[in-house]
Amino acid sequence: MSALLRQRFPRLYRLFKPGLLTLLIAGCATVGVGLSADELFGKTVITDRRAEANSSQARHYRQDIRPILENRCVVCHGCYDAPCQLKLSSPEGIMRGANKTLVYDGTRILASEPTRLGIDARTTEEWRKKDFFPVINERSQTAEINLQNSVLYQMLTLKANNPLPAEKLLDDDDFELGLNRSQQCPTQEEFAEYADKHPLWGMPYALPALSNDEYSKLTQWLKDGAALAADLPLPDAIQAEVEHWEAFLNQDNLKQQLTSRYIYEHLFLASLYFSPEPLFRNQQPINRPEYFFKLVRSSTPPGLPINPVATRRPYDDPQVKRVYYRLLRDSSSVVAKTHMPYRLNNERMDWIKALFIEPEYKVDYLPDYKPETAANPFIAFSQLPVNARYRFMLEESEYIITGFIKGPVCRGQVALNVIDDHFWVFFVDPEMHKDPDYSQFLIDQSDHLRLPGEAESNSGIITNWLRYSSLHNEYLDAKNVALAEKFPDGNAVDLNLIWRGNNSVSTRKKQSSSGAIQNANAALTIFRHFDSSTVVKGMVGQHPKTAWVINYSLLERIHYLLVAEFDVYGNIGHQLMTRLYMDFLRMEGESNFLALLPQEERVRLANYWYRDASDSVKQHLVSYEKHILNDPAITYHSQNPQAELYEKLRQHLQPVLEDKYNLARRITPQELNILSRVNRVQGQAATLMPEISLLLVENMQGDSQVFTLIRNSGHSNLTGLLYEEENRLPQEDYLTLVPGIIGSYPSAYYRVSSFRLNDFVSAVSGLTDEDDYEKLADRFSVRRTDPQFWTHSDQIHQWYLRNDPLNAGLLDYNRLENR
Repeated sequence: MSALLRQRFPRLYRLFKPGLLTLLIAGCATVGVGLSADELFGKTVITDRRAEANSSQARHYRQDIRPILENRCVVCHGCYDAPCQLKLSSPEGIMRGANKTLVYDGTRILASEPTRLGIDARTTEEWRKKDFFPVINERSQTAEINLQNSVLYQMLTLKANNPLPAEKLLDDDDFELGLNRSQQCPTQEEFAEYADKHPLWGMPYALPALSNDEYSKLTQWLKDGAALAADLPLPDAIQAEVEHWEAFLNQDNLKQQLTSRYIYEHLFLASLYFSPEPLFRNQQPINRPEYFFKLVRSSTPPGLPINPVATRRPYDDPQVKRVYYRLLRDSSSVVAKTHMPYRLNNERMDWIKALFIEPEYKVDYLPDYKPETAANPFIAFSQLPVNARYRFMLEESEYIITGFIKGPVCRGQVALNVIDDHFWVFFVDPEMHKDPDYSQFLIDQSDHLRLPGEAESNSGIITNWLRYSSLHNEYLDAKNVALAEKFPDGNAVDLNLIWRGNNSVSTRKKQSSSGAIQNANAALTIFRHFDSSTVVKGMVGQHPKTAWVINYSLLERIHYLLVAEFDVYGNIGHQLMTRLYMDFLRMEGESNFLALLPQEERVRLANYWYRDASDSVKQHLVSYEKHILNDPAITYHSQNPQAELYEKLRQHLQPVLEDKYNLARRITPQELNILSRVNRVQGQAATLMPEISLLLVENMQGDSQVFTLIRNSGHSNLTGLLYEEENRLPQEDYLTLVPGIIGSYPSAYYRVSSFRLNDFVSAVSGLTDEDDYEKLADRFSVRRTDPQFWTHSDQIHQWYLRNDPLNAGLLDYNRLENR
């Protein structure tokens, strides 16, 4: 077609840039030439684009193409919320292509069909039947058609020919930004109209164009047929580990089968890796593991190719005689917002055996998969020891809570306005759960502990909410009665209630040669960034407004409510029920924390945390039962018992507390004197700062350090589902600065030389209005429009991988501000 135009219309050909000419050709089928796609480009022939692993094409993809796609494309196209469901993080995602249907749709009346990559369809042909359309050419494989019939190429070329305007801010009339912007997903046939309406909307969207070298490499790759790469074979040692674990997980006895089911329902989101470092001693691999795996249910046993069982939830009926738990290799790009590393080694297997296999108890039957059974872990796993279930989650609590933070539930303001912007989490000592009376109590209360997930993905709202609210209240009443019987004097509560992270079931038989247990999972910090959130180990930041104390039943319900049973494709009723029920669980955790304080302080804090809320809400936090009215067996001396309790807990947990995010231990005293001022910024100056920013500081020697600057927003209470702004208290906003990278969705980047650090902090502290912020950004920000944006982005990612190799992943740019 290009040669034909050059021959017949030489002046027209010379007039257009090659990329614009391609766009013109691509529009021929829709702008008057009247030729069909088959006539223009040939018949569709879908093939597997993955070249043999050791071929030159595969090496070229891995070495030259994949790095560009990761650092320029996957930073927006890497997960459920990727625009147009286009996941460019793996060959399977590239071959699958794009889809116009929104995954996150909080208004759908009926649940939609899931479209999870690698689960809900196995071939490109199957994805086409689910309305996914190609972004690389699937028709005649000629160099010209490979470009002319590629939406990916057309998007890149549109940006190359129409770069960002030379302005520091993007015009709101030209660009739609934000998480909930309207979605544009043009097919090949629609692209000419798209380009005509939105000439500035090439890719990368609302970011600088690729460099000439990057553009040339991707263009040539697409022109040559867009060959991808099959996986290289696993090394013998890794393959042996896979076989060892699959043999362990798939033993025939009922105790092992039930244990493996429990493990799977808690680890199905994990990024599993093999590494010999000991557990629970705060030791991490010095390099990123080369191989990650997903634990899946398969209809085929070990030794045969994996055939994943596709169900909405991990506990849904697999519709096969027996499921086998298999380790499926995950070769996709490591994306920070979904990366949840979990270590497997011999010590891990011994730990699982010590928890579930070696104790003397019987499993007489396997529970069924009916929703009323499978959605309730207190029924499904009642035969497994409570203490074992609790320790399995507790000793890796950061991972378990991260399931809520990084799983599909955690996207969007409505999903997250159930938690405060900054709070600490502590855990009940597992020794408190060894009492057989507690196990029997959970069995007796299993009906009251039912969760909304048993209503599946098409849930009503009002009727179900009333039902589960009533069940939860009955559970709390029963819990109070049980506590009254166990602690009739009401004053047995002290700091020994709180787990210190200094023991594990795996070390009871023998002292490990790796040293004493120092499990930093004993204390966690959770930050909410409006429509995303983060969990890290330690008591990070200033004293927060609230804190939780979590026991087994609460931790299990949080996991099942927000991770195992949450269906991102569910209807509005299912999604709102999840949000509403989490209100109960949050207040239960807060109430457990308040039990460590004097009654007078409990009432004061409940009134403060839930200002403008109803009395019935506050009654969820403070009990007026006689057995609880007495103060705990903790002596307080100050006028601020809450702050005093925080410091008592810090002392209680000091040997195991994570100091990774402690400013004083990561920078020089001179730098600390400057940067610590940020943590005193409150009110209007804090409100004007972005939700989460990354600050890169360079010294005179060329070394760099990255910090995360977090805005914590104040609220009168968290009971408003759809009117959070009415509960906002900007005067209570404050900033928290920590060393390292926290969060997956930066709102802004700052770059500062160490000799200008004081100027930066002074500018932040002195913010009074948007004009002040614009001046700050002019001096220190690397805006999304900055010609050096990608250079800075690469430097941030390199620093992340070098300094936190296990947890590092590609950041997501869908929430970058335009300020």
